[in-house]
Amino acid sequence: MNHPLGKENLSKLIIQYSIPSIISFVVNSLYNMVDQVFIGQGVGYLGNAAINVIMPLTAIMLALGLMIGDGAAAFMSLNLGQGNKKEAKQSVGNMCVLTLIAGILLMILFELFLRPLALLFGATETVMPYALNYGRIIILGFPFYAVSIAFASIIRADRMKQCVDF
Repeated sequence: MNHPLGKENLSKLIIQYSIPSIISFVVNSLYNMVDQVFIGQGVGYLGNAAINVIMPLTAIMLALGLMIGDGAAAFMSLNLGQGNKKEAKQSVGNMCVLTLIAGILLMILFELFLRPLALLFGATETVMPYALNYGRIIILGFPFYAVSIAFASIIRADRMKQCVDF
């Protein structure tokens, strides 16, 4: 399969590859807006405030998963490009273990320091019970969230490797 990378006009490529990313961000924003509407209807404005207080914790987990996943994807791509399939496989395995460990460590740390973190991110005494309840539920999923974010980078890199005609 002949791939346009390196052959097409850069402006055309940027537009071609940025449109799916923009659509993804719009869908994610719509999901958050709908989530806020349902929480607002069910719990009220304090529930909405609790979600906003806990959001930085999920952003930290997202950043960590992206950092590990993108690094592993770049390393995997370099090894696949050099024909080192064994090292590429090992790098993905290492990424999986590292991401899982990081997710578990952050889950434990955030659970231990959830109250001070919620205060740091703006929780008032009226919002605090909602933020703690919501935060504890969200934090339980951090190891799985981290692995899914990291593997998204690996999948993209693997797909690009299959598309590019060396």
